[in-house]
Amino acid sequence: MSKIAPCLWFAREAEEAANFYVSIFPGSRIDHVQKNIVDTPSGKADQVLVVNFTLAGQRFMALNGGNRIEFTHAISLEVDCADQAEVDRLWNGLAAGGTPVACGWVTDRYGVSWQIVPTALGKYLSDPDAAKAARVMQAMMQMVKLDIAGLGAAYRG
Repeated sequence: MSKIAPCLWFAREAEEAANFYVSIFPGSRIDHVQKNIVDTPSGKADQVLVVNFTLAGQRFMALNGGNRIEFTHAISLEVDCADQAEVDRLWNGLAAGGTPVACGWVTDRYGVSWQIVPTALGKYLSDPDAAKAARVMQAMMQMVKLDIAGLGAAYRG
């Protein structure tokens, strides 16, 4: 089990968001829902305060903070994807009600930034042939959702 768990701050939709994320990532679950014991700035007694959940083996915490603090691209969650089917499934799930950005980034309906990245991209960009890597980078910069076939074509020249 991981020892570092990101905490995502929501106004009042922590449980809704956690359930949304768990529905998208295989092998995920809600681990615990903690309700307020007394009235707090985040809500009344017996309303959800914290949701602990696991996405694909990584622990997270969602907190109902009571007021909205916007997420930014300054921190994002990167998801390594084995193939195009996984890229498509995760991208489409997270983009539902959200906003596609560019270069594999998508902001979900709660404002959290995700990078949906095929494993092949790292291989292509780290190739010792700088011309191949540059072609891949240029191709990626033109994409919104990353396309492995297009990245591969750029890699091969």
